[in-house]
Amino acid sequence: MAQERDLLELDAVFVGAGPASLAGAIRLAQLYAEHNAAVKSGAKPGPELSTDNILVIDKARAIGDHGISGAVMDPRAMRELFGDFLAAGCPVESQVTSDALWFMTKSGHIKAPIQPPMMNNSGKYVASLNKLVKWLAEQAEKLGVQVYPEFPGQELLFDGERVLGVRVGDKGLDKNGQPKRNYEPGPDLIAKVTVLGEGPRGTLAKQLGRKLPVLAQGKNPQVYSIGIKELWQMPKGSTPAGQVIHTLGAPLDNDTFGGGFIYSMADDIWDVGFVVGLDYLNPTLSPHAEFQRFKQHPSVAKLIGGGQMFRYGAKAIPEGGWFAMPRPYADGVLLVGDTAGMLNPLKLKGIHLAMKSGMLAAETIYDAIVMGDASTSTLSAYQGRVEKSWIRTDLYAARNFHQGFDAGRLAGLFNVSLGMITGGRGFGVHDRLPGRAGYERMEKLVDYFGRDVPGFERPVYDNKLTFNRLDDVFRSGTSHDEDSPNHLHVADTEICATRCASEFGNPCQYFCPAAVYEMVPAAAGAPPITKDGFADSGKRLQINFANCVHCKTCDIMDPYQIIDWVPPEGGGGPVYTGL
Repeated sequence: MAQERDLLELDAVFVGAGPASLAGAIRLAQLYAEHNAAVKSGAKPGPELSTDNILVIDKARAIGDHGISGAVMDPRAMRELFGDFLAAGCPVESQVTSDALWFMTKSGHIKAPIQPPMMNNSGKYVASLNKLVKWLAEQAEKLGVQVYPEFPGQELLFDGERVLGVRVGDKGLDKNGQPKRNYEPGPDLIAKVTVLGEGPRGTLAKQLGRKLPVLAQGKNPQVYSIGIKELWQMPKGSTPAGQVIHTLGAPLDNDTFGGGFIYSMADDIWDVGFVVGLDYLNPTLSPHAEFQRFKQHPSVAKLIGGGQMFRYGAKAIPEGGWFAMPRPYADGVLLVGDTAGMLNPLKLKGIHLAMKSGMLAAETIYDAIVMGDASTSTLSAYQGRVEKSWIRTDLYAARNFHQGFDAGRLAGLFNVSLGMITGGRGFGVHDRLPGRAGYERMEKLVDYFGRDVPGFERPVYDNKLTFNRLDDVFRSGTSHDEDSPNHLHVADTEICATRCASEFGNPCQYFCPAAVYEMVPAAAGAPPITKDGFADSGKRLQINFANCVHCKTCDIMDPYQIIDWVPPEGGGGPVYTGL
């Protein structure tokens, strides 16, 4: 007999315990406290509001485990939410003490003589998102907010087009989806307002978009990058905290968007990362391999040589800008942070925008709760708050940044230069440059290489400076129960064995930074496959889902869009300590 699901009724449920959701929950709790004080004093009518009815859920085993970012943090939102956030105990590594932009040649670098204004990090802080998220969760709980890890939002609950809440993923299913002895059905969280703060390419946000295509109407497709990052322990006293370096150029070619970042953290730790646009042309490009080449560059190797790498992670970054942001509200639901595309790719920053979006969502939710109306007409005020806030000022100036690089690095830099003069216009004339989904730009093997298709050239892994993907996965701390359902759903694996092998060479083997996807020889006696006129390659897709570091690259860059990333059983995934 099927077990009944528990049902929990709430004012607001925030899905994803990132900076957007936690800042939103904290701000909502503050508003509840102000409301209750006014009710007690007689200044406001009505009942008091309980913070027990504010819930934040997250898929990670512990809050913060899946938190990863660069990160150089603009403190503006922190100050608005907490005042003196440093005195309140906010765990930053250091205020920025030096700032540099390097143009990388093959054998060295040229330092920009003047720091571009948008890259000026004076007054900002080097930080670990993992630590920030843990601290924000503690602040939320002090205000009475419930924060639940191991609660993956698996399915949106609808009444027609109204979002009623979230169904949490079941626990205790085997790899075939059958209940084990410890089976526990996930509860249904019924909320007056559901807030989606799942990060980039959220599962529930995708469900919402399919249900309500109007949210993307008139918008550019979202474009993403992948950021790969390592922490390096350096000799004691060798690496003062607060140094910030960003790079452009080698090892990427002119047609591939991206660059590196190197930040010094407390305790002599280098934070070394590399960003690759998930709109590259080369179907055999491997972001992980490009990162290894970046570390081999003489300028980078000189900095981190003598150190020891001890932590690894990867995450998608929404880079489409203002015109790629979906409408962030519908009946019973709001979108915040990276889920809503609120990241400034020109400044390489999103934490402050995520937090501010959560705070504005909280103000909208409070009004809806007091009015007893969480319909589209009431929640649309969130869009107005965003447009009147510094979120719009910040993002609108960068609205055409990534699109300018479609024609290559030099054209992109020219576009940025003109945008600084014209207030962000594309190539100095166009207020809005068109965009296209990144996977659509990937070229077929024959178009990119011609008939003579070379094999993928792996970098040399010396296990001192460079590491293979499996070694890096180990350092991500990722863990999944292998006797649980595969959370990477491929709609048609025959495409992988035939058409994709022929047209693109199975790019999933290359774009995944965790070696999740492999094409292995078909089993002896396996019947041949022919699909859409494409012959059997003789290989079959093998998904090593236990390696997954939850970066979402596969969901984003798959050229046929047949991969659907969903949250694994509660607790599965990386442990991004210090990242």
